[in-house]
Amino acid sequence: MELRQLEYFVQVARLQHVTKAAEELHVAQSAVSRQIHRLEEELGIRLFMQRGRNVQLTPVGQLFLRRAEAILGDLDRAVMEIHEFLDPEVGEIRLGFPHSLGIHLVPQVVAAFRKIHPNVKFRFRQGMYPSLIRDVVDAEVDLAFISPFPENNEQVTGEVVLTESLFAILPTSHPLANKESINLSELKDETFVLFGNGYSLRPIVWDACKEAGFTPKIGFEGEESGTIRGLVAAGMGVSLLPEMAMYETSSMMPAVVKISEPQVMRTIGLIHRSSEKLPLVVQIFHSFLIDFFNNEYRSL
Repeated sequence: MELRQLEYFVQVARLQHVTKAAEELHVAQSAVSRQIHRLEEELGIRLFMQRGRNVQLTPVGQLFLRRAEAILGDLDRAVMEIHEFLDPEVGEIRLGFPHSLGIHLVPQVVAAFRKIHPNVKFRFRQGMYPSLIRDVVDAEVDLAFISPFPENNEQVTGEVVLTESLFAILPTSHPLANKESINLSELKDETFVLFGNGYSLRPIVWDACKEAGFTPKIGFEGEESGTIRGLVAAGMGVSLLPEMAMYETSSMMPAVVKISEPQVMRTIGLIHRSSEKLPLVVQIFHSFLIDFFNNEYRSL
């Protein structure tokens, strides 16, 4: 079995098309087909089934794909670790984060890190809570910011780096818009604009409303904090957002009011795989982040 065969197999499996895989690999289609055939002969199994012009993995092919991807991933990391051992200043860091942290927090910490390590490269991946956990577990990213911090997941480990309050956001014409603070129960008769299912802020807001004695009436749902703010500013309802989501401004901005009771908070964690030592350049970035949140960020 050759490494080239695994590379060709994985590419065909991902694209479900031999010709497209050959184009991506910059080789002849016949070379890809030949290597896949030899791999199947050596394994004594069918890896693909023909589906029109496409191909589809057989059940055993799906099993083999997971192993092949792991092997190629380990090889890539081994090569990267060698390069980083020679010079950790030219490595690459794969960082995952939710959209709400991409407005201010992630650009801020990356810019601060690159002032010290200007040649380190970053590859970013945004996602919702479940996909970020999966990306870390599947080694698609080295580190991920995530909210809330996963307390009981044995596959990932990490620490809470930041705890942040949520504020009520209201249309500027709302009777409570000019108050310094409100009790969340004062919004019990309002229509709420919330994030959709799968977004971590949704259950935080939902649980806070339940604690305040009511179930929120959902009028609209959005996928980005800017959408939520805009809908509220346009008078479509009220919502709760973290302070960090207020850094981005636009012509449509709602009123922002503190919540005195109950206290509504979210935790932001930094996680990585439990079973794997971080590459050297990622270790350097991880240490930088812990120091950053313990010192610099508190003073900003």
